[in-house]
Amino acid sequence: MLLSEYKSKELVAQYGMPIPEGRIAATPEEAEARCREIRAEKYVVKAQIAAGGRGLGGGIRFAATPSSVAEEARRLLGSKLVTAQTGPDGEEIASVYVEAAMTLKESFYIGFALDPRSGAPLLLASDQGGVEFEERARMDPEAVRTLALDGAGDADRAALAEFLAGIGIADVAAVDAVMAARRAFVETDMLLLEINPFARTDKGDWLAIDAKISLDKNAAFRHPEYETLASDDELVGIEREAQKSDINLVKLDGDIGVVVNGAGLGLATNDMIVDAGGEPANFMDLRTTATSFDIAKGVDLILKDPNVKVVLLNVHGGGMTVCDTVAEGVAFAYARAQKKPPVVARLAGQNADWGHRILKDRKVPVETYGTMGEAVKRAVELARGGR
Repeated sequence: MLLSEYKSKELVAQYGMPIPEGRIAATPEEAEARCREIRAEKYVVKAQIAAGGRGLGGGIRFAATPSSVAEEARRLLGSKLVTAQTGPDGEEIASVYVEAAMTLKESFYIGFALDPRSGAPLLLASDQGGVEFEERARMDPEAVRTLALDGAGDADRAALAEFLAGIGIADVAAVDAVMAARRAFVETDMLLLEINPFARTDKGDWLAIDAKISLDKNAAFRHPEYETLASDDELVGIEREAQKSDINLVKLDGDIGVVVNGAGLGLATNDMIVDAGGEPANFMDLRTTATSFDIAKGVDLILKDPNVKVVLLNVHGGGMTVCDTVAEGVAFAYARAQKKPPVVARLAGQNADWGHRILKDRKVPVETYGTMGEAVKRAVELARGGR
């Protein structure tokens, strides 16, 4: 459950993390009006999308006057921003965040994640924050240091202060701000909190200049505020489209498109693809309420991915999701698609034979297999250029 920048910053600010003064706007006129509410000598206009890399992609613009803010907002709103994290289709910009621009003297990266071994907060930090941080971290893994915390406030503060001093953050105010972020991470059940950059301004203030939060959906029962914090318009483009069709879909970087009913089966399928030497292009979970037309929309999204070389159909029919419904959806999508990569199908359970017959009768380029292992092996082979 991803939060956009402005909601991420509003949330950590509630726990005591200082942020620049800013306002959200959905039109150029609103952006200009918001400037008059902000005490600033100059402004920054930020596209609000779920993906990162906005600075390098042209989604962050500086402006000296309210009228200039309106012009920059007009250029951004309604356009599609393409970054390293959006894929080639980009994401449409529906709103911008207008903020007081700051002169930064020092920039750091601060992040919190869950330690996979202990389940306690794990602090990640670097003295090289900013728009090029991710590229630097990829080139030099040692640029990021980590500190496992035990979750106890007083003990965490002592360890955290010593750790931050090691990367050049010694101010008490900065330690207080990072401790506030730790508290927000724990108390709101976050999976990830990134503050980049966490910076000291020319006036000596420590601020979260940008922030990104991922909340744990499994903890939503403890947090009724999640419903207002997160919404579908903060999903990555194709994920938002899939949600509208009762499909859970997550874009990945591989070349094997995956059509699966059931989250557990979807995870198992992707694991098997990786174990066989392949790379899934997506995670998919067809909800039980998805119709054949909904499924067709999900398959359309996969076929539009230029990286996809083969589609793996792995379905266990039962209950409300039967094999022929999924096969109908695949057939609908292929009937109107320009790109028609081969399909490797493993159908089992209710109406499996009927589903196989639909795929063949509708001229879908399909090969059928009786087991998951055989289907995965063949899909990986085709993705590698096999015949």
